[in-house]
Amino acid sequence: MTGSGGSSEASALQPVSGFAGLAAENRRLRERAARRRLIDLATGMLAVQLGQSTAGAADHLEDLARATGVSPEDLAADIVNSVAAPGDPRADPGPEPPLPARRLRRTASAAETADSVGDAALTLLEGGLTLLGADSLWLWRCADAGHLRLAGCAGVSATEAAAWRGIPPAAPAPMRTALVENAPLWLGGGPADAAALPGASAVAARALVPLRRRGATIGLALVGWPEPRVFDPRTRRAVTQLMTVASTVLGLPDSPGPGAPVLVDVLDALTHPGVLLRTHGTSGAPTVEHANEEAAASFGGPLPADDRSLIRLFPLAHRELARLVRRVRRTRRAQHAARLPVAARAGREGDPAPLLDVRVLPAGEELAVVLWHTAGDRRLAVGRAVARLQTVATFQDSLDGGETVWSEQAYGIFGMSRHEAPVPLLALRGRIHRDDGEALTGLLTTLTERGAGGQTVLRALLPDGSVRHVRVAAEPLLDGETVTGCVGVYQDVSASRRTELALTATFDHLNAVRDQADIRHQLALQLQRAIVPEVTALQGLPGGLVVAARYRPAAEEYQVGGDWYDVLPLPSGKVLVAVGDIAGHGIDSVTGMVALRNAQRALAFTGRGPGQLLGWLNEVTLRTGGGSTATAVCALYDPDDGELVWSSAGHLPLLLLRGGRATLLDPPRDILLGATVSPRYQQRRTALRPGDTLLLYTDGLVERRHDGLDTGLGGLVAAAEELASVEDLEQLVDGLLGMVTGDTDDDTSVVAVRLRDRD
Repeated sequence: MTGSGGSSEASALQPVSGFAGLAAENRRLRERAARRRLIDLATGMLAVQLGQSTAGAADHLEDLARATGVSPEDLAADIVNSVAAPGDPRADPGPEPPLPARRLRRTASAAETADSVGDAALTLLEGGLTLLGADSLWLWRCADAGHLRLAGCAGVSATEAAAWRGIPPAAPAPMRTALVENAPLWLGGGPADAAALPGASAVAARALVPLRRRGATIGLALVGWPEPRVFDPRTRRAVTQLMTVASTVLGLPDSPGPGAPVLVDVLDALTHPGVLLRTHGTSGAPTVEHANEEAAASFGGPLPADDRSLIRLFPLAHRELARLVRRVRRTRRAQHAARLPVAARAGREGDPAPLLDVRVLPAGEELAVVLWHTAGDRRLAVGRAVARLQTVATFQDSLDGGETVWSEQAYGIFGMSRHEAPVPLLALRGRIHRDDGEALTGLLTTLTERGAGGQTVLRALLPDGSVRHVRVAAEPLLDGETVTGCVGVYQDVSASRRTELALTATFDHLNAVRDQADIRHQLALQLQRAIVPEVTALQGLPGGLVVAARYRPAAEEYQVGGDWYDVLPLPSGKVLVAVGDIAGHGIDSVTGMVALRNAQRALAFTGRGPGQLLGWLNEVTLRTGGGSTATAVCALYDPDDGELVWSSAGHLPLLLLRGGRATLLDPPRDILLGATVSPRYQQRRTALRPGDTLLLYTDGLVERRHDGLDTGLGGLVAAAEELASVEDLEQLVDGLLGMVTGDTDDDTSVVAVRLRDRD
């Protein structure tokens, strides 16, 4: 199709250089896609109405645009709005709408061509909702089991978005009301009964709108206003129209959440550029996870979705910046560079501005913050220069009884009136923090005894009780070898110190949380290994049984799990053999495993069968598991008759290796532990023959992410038959662990029991 504007749009795509040019081209392409979508829709409608071909309808649209003097996009919006059915919620709302029909239609087209739900939410907010006074938009998608998952948002902080990323079925009452009644809920004075909802304040207005598609509710939208308001019918209709568009964009990819939302908000509060970098692994190249508004402006637009590497975003300075990041990771100390790239180069059109006063700060194991200034934006540069001059003052002191002279700004820095006498540097001790007296003495010694310049940072105590960080840089005045005075500069650096302290506090908090988690998981791992030790030697048991067992923790050491096993001779002469797996990882799973294993050991001494033992363990799980569930297999071997009586609570089948052939013993289809009250567990009987080997194991041995369970079990059977001739039971178990390995990073327990051949 040769729709209107095609030639002018194509000619606008000129060759570009540098990231700013690429970003500008990307914006043009997205705007072009939104315009093309709207024009194509109008062309299709004209083709149907006029009975023309698509090409003819496109030519007709161009002719109408030239004849009326209306842009093709506005004309297309008018055509779509006029043809829209009366029931179409995106149709023109009638006379005096709060949103012009053209703007509403063009906003819808731009949102539907966005790359993610977050980008679409920003388009809906800036293109339409802000005209209604709104300042935020949340879009949740309905997930499994009644949960709501945040798909995208706009106008909110990263920390707030992280707090509302997942909402359980017990959602705040207004959300449940909107979803159950399937109708918009208008809260002009905020939610009743102080219900917790995202928003500017408890009384700020909100609108909750169910998002429906093809007759089904697929999500929920929340539109927020900064203050209370009365929703007139026209505003309600306009919001509903825009949220109809929102229901169509939920099919786009979710907006990824930042890995460190607190850091993101700190960066967004800064008035100079800053980015959050993430380095994957020990040798991975850093990528940009978040850029604040000032950094995005220096890049030429928002971060690209496909490539956030340093070489893409910092084409001239990526090598030197990566070097600073590596040094930060190695030393855990902040790094500084006056300029990146270090060497000046002839600028070309589209090249990014150099990074000035670059600071790279550590922010955890894989994160780093990069702060800098740039002269690329004249308006920002002028603003920074003015702010810098307002915080800088000059002074001059005489040591021979002469006067002290301050510039006007010095009085403000120290919180003093212009009518007060300026304070000599030698007498400044009474106006600074007592712990900074040594720093002041060192500066005075450098000036008066060494005759050299120096600088330091002092905490000035203001009359109102506040504290201000002041950098003092001074040079001596010399008469021959005699120091007669000094001149220097006072600079208020409180703002940068507060920012650095805030970042440092945030990093310390994140590191403390991580360290606590590491300690917690290491303790859990030690506890698990102490309670479920790996059996390293053959164990002789009643009835000629021999056992070998192995426990392998999860792939990552801190992901300790809930596997357990037990082989226990009982006073009755029978032998208990059991394996189990409680759901989840971490210390809660380990403590749950300990409770079940100890309870099973105690209950086994009652002499009751495995079905009854699992029934009792189910009650223990319900009362002590905190909602957890577990699978288990419990078996009792009787040496007198050679029979193995066993029961299974949702566990994997036992494997019997006999005469070189491996067979999976079909377990009873009974429910797992902790799932329901008072289930009955069936019992199976299997006669063991001399030379038989019985294998009990957990799912970490056979489960694979991309294969069905039957594939993993088939691999286990094949491996067992291949190793059937191995006489040493320890070697057999080690061989199975080497040949059969799941890839779910779960922990694994294996118990092999063999009935010795008769001599």
